Amino acid sequence: MEMRELTIRKREGIGKGPARRLRRAGQVPATLYGGASPVNVAVTPKDVLRLIHGHEGSTQLFRVTFEGTTDAKMAIIRDMQFDPVSESLIHVDLQEVAMDRAIQVTVAVHHVGEAIGVKDTQGILEMVLREVRVSCLPGNIPDHLEADITNLAIHDVLTVKDLKVPEGVRVLNDPNQAVVTVAPPAAEEAVAVTAATTEVAAAEPEVLTERKPKEGEAAAEGDAKDKGGEKKK
Repeated sequence: MEMRELTIRKREGIGKGPARRLRRAGQVPATLYGGASPVNVAVTPKDVLRLIHGHEGSTQLFRVTFEGTTDAKMAIIRDMQFDPVSESLIHVDLQEVAMDRAIQVTVAVHHVGEAIGVKDTQGILEMVLREVRVSCLPGNIPDHLEADITNLAIHDVLTVKDLKVPEGVRVLNDPNQAVVTVAPPAAEEAVAVTAATTEVAAAEPEVLTERKPKEGEAAAEGDAKDKGGEKKK
């Protein structure tokens, strides 16, 4: 695989003012960690987004080169910040890595195959976990991990321990954590809910309320009471 590259340049000044000027010039502030001390740098947003395009959810290893020099380092993207309104990239954290030292990164999970519970019985495939944390050497970071869902029937669950993990990579998530499951068809779920509601309704006791007398009956009862009172007198 061809090694990706990113050109960075050192920047002067920190704070909102310099950052705004940098963005107006088509750059965004970034910080390179991993050396003796963090280095304030600037990067082109399009170059950063090009690095991760098509690899969302997975950590990418690439070479960073300072503009105008041959000084290159191996690095990964540690964090990215986006504007909540415009969704534009506004800051990047880069992490320098040593190729002979294991690191912990995020890797995307891709399902492969077609579940029999979906194909034969119209079940619904549900991706419970789309990323996992792994530990490996930078050069062994997988592009993604595969979850083979072919044999999943309705109510079956594929867990972390069922993922296909390449040699030299150790998954840090709980081995029993669910990754993919096949749920019953929507119509079947609706029938189950309706049946449960009917059972609850049938189990509820009937509540009897006292019948209110009609107007004529109320008047007759009143006369009877009055007559009864007169007799007592």
